[in-house]
Amino acid sequence: MRIPRHIAVIPDGNRRWALSKGLQKSQGYEHGLHPGVSLYEQCLSLGVEEMTFYGFTNDNTKRPSEESKAFRKACVDAVQQINDKDAAILVVGNSESSQFPDELKKYLVRQKSGKNLMRVNFLVNYDWHWDLNQSARPQGNRRIDLLESICSAQIPRIDLVIRWGGRRRLSGMLPLQTVYSDFYVLDKLWPDLESSDLEMALDWYSQQDITLGG
Repeated sequence: MRIPRHIAVIPDGNRRWALSKGLQKSQGYEHGLHPGVSLYEQCLSLGVEEMTFYGFTNDNTKRPSEESKAFRKACVDAVQQINDKDAAILVVGNSESSQFPDELKKYLVRQKSGKNLMRVNFLVNYDWHWDLNQSARPQGNRRIDLLESICSAQIPRIDLVIRWGGRRRLSGMLPLQTVYSDFYVLDKLWPDLESSDLEMALDWYSQQDITLGG
């Protein structure tokens, strides 16, 4: 089995899962915490070097305030839980916005924890316009490489994107880093994650002809 160096995760379906259980939409996010930690531990055991989790976007903050509060708290809890698992964590997002959790501002610079076993990135209050517009700022007479000037410059190319929840779209996630990514979708909702989900994604990934255009 070929193991991707960098896996990105779109953990979709929390609200739909909550409604299916007779809960309020806002209650779905807390049930997405354990799957995230489990997936991190599974990837770590397989030798994955880096993971990126899509937390929430600037567009997501247009949702009802109860839901916005719930997914912001879930992001804070997720970062803190994985931080306790020997990860080197970086948070990327518009920290100048009031929607960005204060508790995560220290992670705008990568924080190493314990044995520093894996690099883990979280996209929090992320917006692809915000990300790419950094490259449009004046840089004097010096020629700047686009990948070095975007806000997410510290996140490298992604090999495999896995999305739960059945939607066939990237939802604006890291447009430059995903330009050659393989994209695997599960119809299963994120809180229902099982270890077999990753196994199926990696079996599929191992069968892909990865040439990066060559």
